[in-house]
Amino acid sequence: MVKKTREKFIEVARQLFARKGVENTTMNDIASASDKGRRTIYTYFKSKREIFNAVIDNESEQLLVKLRMILAKPISPEEKLQEYVGCRLQTMREIVSRNGSLRAGFFRDVRKVDRARAIITRKEAALLIEILHEGIATGDFRIGNVKECALVIVNAVHGLDVPYIRDSLSQYGLGDEKIKKVIADLILNGIMTR
Repeated sequence: MVKKTREKFIEVARQLFARKGVENTTMNDIASASDKGRRTIYTYFKSKREIFNAVIDNESEQLLVKLRMILAKPISPEEKLQEYVGCRLQTMREIVSRNGSLRAGFFRDVRKVDRARAIITRKEAALLIEILHEGIATGDFRIGNVKECALVIVNAVHGLDVPYIRDSLSQYGLGDEKIKKVIADLILNGIMTR
């Protein structure tokens, strides 16, 4: 029951943030839309920022599930890395698109973007480290410091989130598939042994 109530608050908050924006949504709005009292929401979340972070964490978990599925595939580390890049960009576009007004407010506040990325960067890097170690074990990748390499790749891909979501690179002839290929080639040409 406790988990269901918390999850309900998170989903209702996500919907309200998407429709009204984070700034225009109050804790009272979330409690009311959840058919719960204001005191109840405060037993689960101390502030709107805390529930916002829970929404971001919940949305990020969807990405991590997809990335874990790539790791489990019986494909080469090179293919996993290519799929990682494509999946990462496309899933972030879907998450941001689904969240309407949350998206607009999200992009206006760089601190919110940084906080959201901090939540997922370590988890994403851990998954990427697995792919990189696999590539080293198969002799496909040559990497001096796997952790540092993973962090740089994760942050480089994160840096493309906004241009990819906004489709602002299309003016240079870089559509979705071309972007994914260029990024994967750039990364792989730096670590491939052949």
